[in-house]
Amino acid sequence: MVNEANGQSEEADAIREFWRGLGLPGLIDVHTHFMPQRVLDKVWAYFDAVGPMTGVAWPITYRDAEDERLQRLRAFGVRAFTAMIYPHKPGMAAWLNAWGADFAARTPDCLHTATFFPEPGAADVVRGALESGAQVFKAHLQVGAYDPADPQLDDVWGLLAESGTPVVTHCGSGPVPGKHTGPGPISAVLARHPRLRLIVAHLGTPEYAEFLGLADRYPHVHLDTTMVFTDFTETLAPFPRDLLPRLKHHEDRILLGTDFPNIPYPYLHALESLAHLGLGDDWLRAVCFGNAARLFADAPALRAA
Repeated sequence: MVNEANGQSEEADAIREFWRGLGLPGLIDVHTHFMPQRVLDKVWAYFDAVGPMTGVAWPITYRDAEDERLQRLRAFGVRAFTAMIYPHKPGMAAWLNAWGADFAARTPDCLHTATFFPEPGAADVVRGALESGAQVFKAHLQVGAYDPADPQLDDVWGLLAESGTPVVTHCGSGPVPGKHTGPGPISAVLARHPRLRLIVAHLGTPEYAEFLGLADRYPHVHLDTTMVFTDFTETLAPFPRDLLPRLKHHEDRILLGTDFPNIPYPYLHALESLAHLGLGDDWLRAVCFGNAARLFADAPALRAA
C-alpha cells in the first residue's frame, strides 16, 4: 500500500511538473468518463473483452472507486473535466441526464455533461438538460449505432447550435467501425447546422485527415486528442506525421482529452505524447488549457483561471 501511494504521488508530481513547466494553472480535460456505477461496470466489461475485436488487450489503468478517481484528477491538477455519458438504446438519455445533473451539482469541477438519443421527444430531453445548466453533451455514434442525421435529431442539433453548447462526438471509425461512423454521416449534420460546436473525439481516429478537413470547412469544429499519439494508438491507427502542420494550423481548436479512467496506460503518457509531437509550447498551452478555458469560460471552476 505504501509503494502504491508513493507511485500515485510520483505520478501526480510529474503531471504537475508538466503543466507548471508550461506556465499553466492546471489542465482541462474535455473527455473523461464518470457515469452511474452499473453503467460503468458494463463499459469496463466491454473493454475487458475488447482484445478479440482489436487484437490488443485494453486494461483499465484507473479502475478505482468514484471518489478515488476524482481525487486522482485533482491531484493531477485537472481544473475541469467532463462526465461523458451516452445511451445505447431509447429511454436512457433522460435518466443519464438526471444522473449527470446530480453529479455536476456535487462535483463543481466537473462540466455539467448531458446526452441524447434519436427517439420521440429527444429535443425535449435536450431542452430540459440545457435549462438545468448542461455545459457539454456527448454523442457516441459507434455505441449508439445511430445515424446523426436521423430526423428525430434535427431539432437537437439545432438547439445545440443555437445555444453554442459543445457536443463531444465519437464519430470516427476507431477502434472498430460502426454503421454510421466516419466523416460522411456527421458531415451531413454540419451541412445543415454549420454553427454547431462539434468536438470530434479522438481526432476522428482513424480518419484523421478527413476530420481535419471538417475543421478546415467549419470554423466551429474542434477536435480532442483522446488517446491519439500514444504508443497504444500508434500501433492500431498511427497519426500520419505529414498532418502535423494541420494540427499546428488549428492550434486554437484542438482540445486535451484522455478517456480517463478507461485508458490502458498512465495519464502522464498522454501528455508526454503530445509534447513529443514537437509543435511547441504555445501549442501545448492552447491544447492543454487555453482553448477549453475559452470554450467553457462560464464554468465555475474556470472563472478565476
